[in-house]
Amino acid sequence: MGMLDRWRTERDLRARASAFAAAVAREPAPELVAWLAETATGGDVDHAAWELRYARRAIGLIAAQRDALDDRTGSLVAAALTERFRADPRIARSRGELAERQFNARLAAFGDAVRERGAGATLPERLAAILLRFAGGEGNPPSPAAVQTLAASITAMLIEANDELRRHFGQVALPDDVKPSALVR
Repeated sequence: MGMLDRWRTERDLRARASAFAAAVAREPAPELVAWLAETATGGDVDHAAWELRYARRAIGLIAAQRDALDDRTGSLVAAALTERFRADPRIARSRGELAERQFNARLAAFGDAVRERGAGATLPERLAAILLRFAGGEGNPPSPAAVQTLAASITAMLIEANDELRRHFGQVALPDDVKPSALVR
């Protein structure tokens, strides 16, 4: 592959990552924001909206890191999300680093939940409990009903992130007569 072909390939991958980042950075549903504000943030709609924005973006990045066909996808999506943070008109210039730190804290907590194994809560329930803790503070354990309600929305976010990942980066296509494990050999 020549230098021009590599450049075109990289440009195409960055464009796909940017489109994927735009999809996972869509605004959360107003009814979900209102529910989270009522349930966890003491009526603070702005805080609720930001927690849901962070969650959607983190879930999208985790999906890109975990489920993409190409190992580079996660880092390209991370770069595209960083660009979106820096260009977000809702974030004052003086608050950009704070917003990135807050996002990274949530991303780390969600990543830990994804890697957690064992019996107990499902992944969407673990992610919902984490989101509720960030929204409502460490001192308030989330109610099981709130976790279940939010877990349904988290499930939808996970499905949407994976659908967007396939839409922008492609879907695995294996011949019918080849087992996935045979490709590793």
